[in-house]
Amino acid sequence: MRKSLGWLVSLSVLIGTVGSTGVATAADTETDTTAVADSQSTDIKDRILAIPGMSLIEEKPYAGYRYFVLEYVQPIDHHRPWAGTFKQRLSLLHKDTGRPTVFRTSGYGLSTTPSRTEPTRIIDGNQVSMEYRFFTPSRPQPADWSKLDIWQAANDQHRIFAALKKIYPKNWLSTGGSKGGMTATYYERFFPRDMDGVVAYVAPNDVVNKEDSAYDRFFENVGTKDCRDRLNDLQREALVRRAPLQKKFQAWAESEGATFNTLGSLDKAYEAVVLDFVWGFWQYYGQDVCDQIPVAATATDDAVYETIDAYSGWSAYSDQGLEYYTPYYYQAATELGSPTIKQPHLDGLSRYGYQPASSFVPREIPMKFKPQAMRDVDDWVRKNANQMLFVYGENDPWGAEKFRLGKGARDSYVYVAPGANHGANVAGLVDAERENATARILAWAGLSAPAVQAAQPLARFDARLDAPVDEDTTREHGLRP
Repeated sequence: MRKSLGWLVSLSVLIGTVGSTGVATAADTETDTTAVADSQSTDIKDRILAIPGMSLIEEKPYAGYRYFVLEYVQPIDHHRPWAGTFKQRLSLLHKDTGRPTVFRTSGYGLSTTPSRTEPTRIIDGNQVSMEYRFFTPSRPQPADWSKLDIWQAANDQHRIFAALKKIYPKNWLSTGGSKGGMTATYYERFFPRDMDGVVAYVAPNDVVNKEDSAYDRFFENVGTKDCRDRLNDLQREALVRRAPLQKKFQAWAESEGATFNTLGSLDKAYEAVVLDFVWGFWQYYGQDVCDQIPVAATATDDAVYETIDAYSGWSAYSDQGLEYYTPYYYQAATELGSPTIKQPHLDGLSRYGYQPASSFVPREIPMKFKPQAMRDVDDWVRKNANQMLFVYGENDPWGAEKFRLGKGARDSYVYVAPGANHGANVAGLVDAERENATARILAWAGLSAPAVQAAQPLARFDARLDAPVDEDTTREHGLRP
């Protein structure tokens, strides 16, 4: 095991002491109690619920596993752990305490349906999944939005790990797709001793928020020229026909009770959806379905309207569509950054351009952008990445700004799956890279040399359990990772 946990014991007694990479809290001390490791109890549920602050929401049956949906009491502010708490949801797909464990987060909410990430299948292990703070219901009340940042979230993850490590003592890997891949990376930056490896899928790395030319270059070259022209023409047509199509949009909004107070007007929401069209196509679809896009010059109003809806979603920028994603847009406006692309084919037709992430957050929530946050993470990854794997899709726009490795990186890799989009995974890599990635994941999990040499997933594919890389990389509407 490359990373020792001995340091946690001394930290656990320093209640409220803050360092540059983490914080110890009262609950950390409590996890050292004998209740957590009660050898008298053989039932895994009893051992988990003996953790101070842990409670059961429900247990769901699944063959070969125990699956628990749980709540864990977390400090609202890890700098001031005495100043209030909230309950954070997590799930546990339990296989065996003698197996390694994967710690997964989407960076968004938590699905309570049992599923297994690709690394979990590769190592045939347990899986802990965490709901990101401020996504409902894991939101403090009242919500102090200044406590939503990548450092606070990394501390949430650290405390869950510290609480469960005594029950699951084998190696741990962190993973996530898209914003979840970003989250796994940030967690590693702040707590590099916790995990034995990181598998980050399609994780954007917007180091300088105002420098987005990489995205422009991506859209100038992705796919074939015929496909790019077909998409651009239809997108342009939706703005040329703004008046008749907006009547359809207005009728839809009235029928659904949709409102647009956050963004400011139906017109702004209409254009935001249209501007997402090309991005959404490449993020979730690709060249193979380009011939299904109507020819702009001959398409009916209904065909244009329905095609934009299929790839962008007319509901995306209504108040109702934005509400769930407020924590993401807040983070994009304060730390993560968000892309802006030029789209010259829309010159003279676009009234607003790509609107900043702050436009999608209710006005009463204060925001201030911190440009140093992503620069710090990027610099750390380049100089310190150790046993980290980044997987991107060749045709995914979010991969235009990747994490990159410098001379200080050790046993770390950045791979691109050819032809893949935002659902890129290890299985889609070219043979040599797929075999190496699989072998490294198995090795980081502390598994035997024969398993590592075979470089094959240890668990059989299960169509119900083995979801895509991440629920949040599968055809969501709106410009979000």
